[in-house]
Amino acid sequence: MIPTNSFKPSRQQWLCYKVISHHVHHCLRYSFFSDMANKRIQKELMDLQKDPPTSCSAGPAGEDLFHWQATIMGPSDSPYAGGVFFVNIHFPPDYPFKPPKVNFQTKVYHPNINSNGSICLDILKEQWSPALTISKVLLSISSLLTDPNPDDPLVPEIAHMYKNQRPRYEETARAWTQKYAMG
Repeated sequence: MIPTNSFKPSRQQWLCYKVISHHVHHCLRYSFFSDMANKRIQKELMDLQKDPPTSCSAGPAGEDLFHWQATIMGPSDSPYAGGVFFVNIHFPPDYPFKPPKVNFQTKVYHPNINSNGSICLDILKEQWSPALTISKVLLSISSLLTDPNPDDPLVPEIAHMYKNQRPRYEETARAWTQKYAMG
């Protein structure tokens, strides 16, 4: 039997219900992704401790598992040889479905790294895949130090120098490495 006095919410009650249900849905979704990210980040940390990538290290900067600090040793076959480069890594709550935000703390003279430490690297943007790990990201950044990509520069002036005045580029990159990465 259907009641004749069925409840009909006011417009204000209905809007309140919609806002609350949207908020609850968002919180549950955020919590789901955040839990998934937390597990994935913990696994990557354990994997890094067991099998660290060559000339790189990384781990939480403090208590926050979503904020790491990494170090990358300057590759020996590059003008960055002998330098120790510090990198910040911030994981989004929906990691690994979204890439981490990675930037250099140490100043670097490089066509794909700007003065804010931002890195122009396809796997940190449109080529990101959940199959990638921080270990692979760090190795890719190390590889970028050895082999810059002047055709997709973040700093066009440095890319121009890299292409047209390689000895001058290498001299400047070495000088910056000595000044900023060899404390």
